[in-house]
Amino acid sequence: MQGIGTIIPLILMFVLFYFLLIRPQQKRQKSVQKMQTGLKKGDKIVTIGGLHGFVDSIDESKVVIKCGDGSRLTYDRSAIREVTEVSPNTAATSEESVSLKK
Repeated sequence: MQGIGTIIPLILMFVLFYFLLIRPQQKRQKSVQKMQTGLKKGDKIVTIGGLHGFVDSIDESKVVIKCGDGSRLTYDRSAIREVTEVSPNTAATSEESVSLKK
């Protein structure tokens, strides 16, 4: 009986850590992965270093970003932190696909 009393708090701590730390982190990783695979030419993005720019071209593992002064910089896809604006071409094609489904 004494052994079960000491194991229950450890199990409860593990369950608590899973739901408060591990599971939300997995959800964040999935959403970041989805965002990075869904990058399109013309999307306005921010890198993990704070660089703002537009996606100029996309490779399997690299992204070329066009900055405000016209320079083009090559980054890994994993360096993209967020998409601030979706390109108008992408939004138009997604609206067309929605209207075609109706």
